[in-house]
Amino acid sequence: MSTTPAFTGVIPPVVTPRTSAGALDLPGLEAVVEHLVGGGMHGLFPLGSSGETPYLTDAERTQVLACVSSATAGRVPLLVGANEQTTARVIEEARKVAAGGADAVVITTPYYAIFDAAEVKRHFRAVAAAVDLPVFAYDIPVRTHFKLAPELLAELAHEGTLAGVKDSSGNDIAFRQLRLLTRELPGFAMFSGHEVICDAAMLSGADGLVPGLANVDPAGYRRLYDAAVSGNWETAVKEQDRLAELFRIVEVPDASRVSPGAGGLGAFKTALVQLGVIGANTMSQPMESLNAAEAARIGEILSTAGLL
Repeated sequence: MSTTPAFTGVIPPVVTPRTSAGALDLPGLEAVVEHLVGGGMHGLFPLGSSGETPYLTDAERTQVLACVSSATAGRVPLLVGANEQTTARVIEEARKVAAGGADAVVITTPYYAIFDAAEVKRHFRAVAAAVDLPVFAYDIPVRTHFKLAPELLAELAHEGTLAGVKDSSGNDIAFRQLRLLTRELPGFAMFSGHEVICDAAMLSGADGLVPGLANVDPAGYRRLYDAAVSGNWETAVKEQDRLAELFRIVEVPDASRVSPGAGGLGAFKTALVQLGVIGANTMSQPMESLNAAEAARIGEILSTAGLL
């Protein structure tokens, strides 16, 4: 049996552009898809955190997935977020995205509800039983307030409940421990959500990368990934260093005016405006959009990184 996972490579979380009036910008979303696929991405992750999914209405989520699925046209697989507060709501969402063209679903633990590890296991098992698609665990404790332990994930992986994990925990020790617990498991995929230590994640055994910054520079992350896979670590490190400098765009927004979440995603959107991919950097309500001075500074960083 092959130990190669079904999903590998760079699979960025797709941003969701809005018009200056605040409506979904579906032509802009199509342009983002072309930017990413043309940049060499191995797959796309719509309806993730970088897609502002918690801010989208049910109708907007349906529109976003339909647009991404149509624009992608089967060229790369879609790993689609299906996150809600409780198991029943996640199952309902997962069935919707399965019908909408998902090749796999990516789900967090429940949130708002107070739960424990036993309930988390039952949660993932129930969702996996309800949909005929691979299920990825999305480990993002900054939003769920629950860190998925390596032993818990390994148990669910070995029993066949989970096809992989998208790790945005920032816990590199736990990531390495999980790799050790699943290294011989056929097909289990580990993705790192880091922006600036992707080279280290690949060296630790990651099968792929899910960096939000790849919305801005997909080709750069593809070069990093290809170099790491070929064992050319000098090139991988050099590319990662350049991307780490590019990531400084998230430090530009004024923290006294813009929230941390709006600042990071707003920087990505503002960069995409500077690159001519989308027409506006409008954020979902109630988040604040970046201003002209911040956009100018981001343009300077893009230029230094060789993107303008």
